[in-house]
Amino acid sequence: MPTNESRMTDEYRMQSPLIDLFRAVADAVPDRECLVHRSVRRSYAETRDRVERLGRVLAAHGLGVRRAREELRGHESGQDHVALFLHNGHEYAEGTFGAFAARTVPFNVNYRYTAYELKHLLRDAAPAAIVYHAAFAETLAQVLPALPRRPLLLQVADDTAPRLLPGALDYETALAEAPTGMTLPEPSPDDLFMVYTGGTTGMPKGVLWRQGDVWTALLGGWQRPEIDTPARLVAHVLDAPAGQRFLGIAPFMHGAGWWYLIRAMTGGDTMVVPDVVHRLDAADVCRTVERERLDTLPLVAEAFARPLADELERGTYDMSRVRAVVSGGGPLAVETKRRILAALPQAEVADSAGSSETGGIIRGWSTAAQGVGEDAVFTPLPRACVVDLELARVLEPGHENPGWLAARAPVPLGYLGDPGKSASTFVTVQGERMALPGDLAHLRADGQLVLHGRASMVINSGGEKIYAEEVERALLNQPHVRDALVVGRPSPRWGQEVVALVQLDGPGEGTDDTALREAAAERLARYKLPKAFLRVPAIRRSPAGKADYAWARALAEKEPEEQATRATQGVEAEREAGS
Repeated sequence: MPTNESRMTDEYRMQSPLIDLFRAVADAVPDRECLVHRSVRRSYAETRDRVERLGRVLAAHGLGVRRAREELRGHESGQDHVALFLHNGHEYAEGTFGAFAARTVPFNVNYRYTAYELKHLLRDAAPAAIVYHAAFAETLAQVLPALPRRPLLLQVADDTAPRLLPGALDYETALAEAPTGMTLPEPSPDDLFMVYTGGTTGMPKGVLWRQGDVWTALLGGWQRPEIDTPARLVAHVLDAPAGQRFLGIAPFMHGAGWWYLIRAMTGGDTMVVPDVVHRLDAADVCRTVERERLDTLPLVAEAFARPLADELERGTYDMSRVRAVVSGGGPLAVETKRRILAALPQAEVADSAGSSETGGIIRGWSTAAQGVGEDAVFTPLPRACVVDLELARVLEPGHENPGWLAARAPVPLGYLGDPGKSASTFVTVQGERMALPGDLAHLRADGQLVLHGRASMVINSGGEKIYAEEVERALLNQPHVRDALVVGRPSPRWGQEVVALVQLDGPGEGTDDTALREAAAERLARYKLPKAFLRVPAIRRSPAGKADYAWARALAEKEPEEQATRATQGVEAEREAGS
């Protein structure tokens, strides 16, 4: 039995299932807007009614708890799983809390996955139900025969209007015909919340969180330890008559975006989704912020922040209500923060870092008055610490060499179905269970944390360790560089050499190799500078902004071969011309 594997300390006492928090808030502010998308504006009362209906649909089809939590190990689930294969919108909110209401486990599905990738994910997660937009029906149909069980299919109509898949239920019809008089099961803090990782450095894995730990670890409950019951949460919500108005731009299928949705719905806030959901449309985003008078803009790192900065500089929008621009998924470049603050001088820019295994554990704050601070330097939040590379002790501020960035309790139970990976990520250091997201960092003597980057992205060149993300930041701070990825490739001289893939705003002064390298040299030691630059039309990223490093490495390793081929072809052409 995984007793107290990720219990919270006494300082953070909220131990409530998420559906209880939502129900309490919805009953307290029934007429307040919960989620807005296009012409549909649903109140908390309307959203709760639809959540309960979906819960009854799932329960009526036999979905729920199969084994009690105390019978299971950390990497095991005893509940049925519900896949959310959806764009942002009302159905994502309803699917999340409807699954909780039936004591099933919702999980996020990346809607850009190919059939091959989707098959891996769904075979791993073994969903008992899939809620999906009709646009994804064709891809899903290719995968269903390969699944070990036929899930309940709930198809959400959209602009594509294909026919229902065989055996599927129309989502709206199912909710309208949901059985009445059914009593939903009593939820437990031990019920699971599962977040699938982005698979940046490998295949995606399902991270298993206890719902009782989510309030503190993922929803910012550490900031409000006095809120330890649903009743006290309701009192807090009623103290803020209007609530915050969040921008729903970050894809909900990305952990950070999903957490913002859940945070809004358990905080009495309003989430507004832009009209365009299948891609980032910065003009549509700015129009939405202006029209809906939004005050909080959650983003996902540079992939979202930089296009937003571009549009703010191009257009004239009334953004006077914006008070916070909050970025997760990786640190923002100093130059990007400067541009956002120049356009929104009244706002604070907060960029945080963490992972599906930790939640946000470090944060940086920037304002127009105080400036943007240093690159990749963060304030550690209460759960953050750094442990030595041998996992023997927690390091005090002022240590010289990087260690592992770690998160203290509460942390997940494990990875679904993977005891080995669970044991290597969720470790015990000096008797305390922690999560290691895989990042290297060190604590300065002043207590500030310097984030070096993923250990898997360290490039060993000529005996020197080079952090790819540090080089990327140096490139992203250049005005002509729209996006960049840095990887290592084999080198007969150096072992590995640094290669930068860059997406430029266009040709011109300052964009040749020498200019890019010299500009980066203002921030980097010479041995860290890229040995080669590859110009690409666009950096390949997921809709959530996650970089495709496998694609980048393949291009970097292919480029010398193509150079050699071109050189050989040139020599042969010269020989033929000479003959």
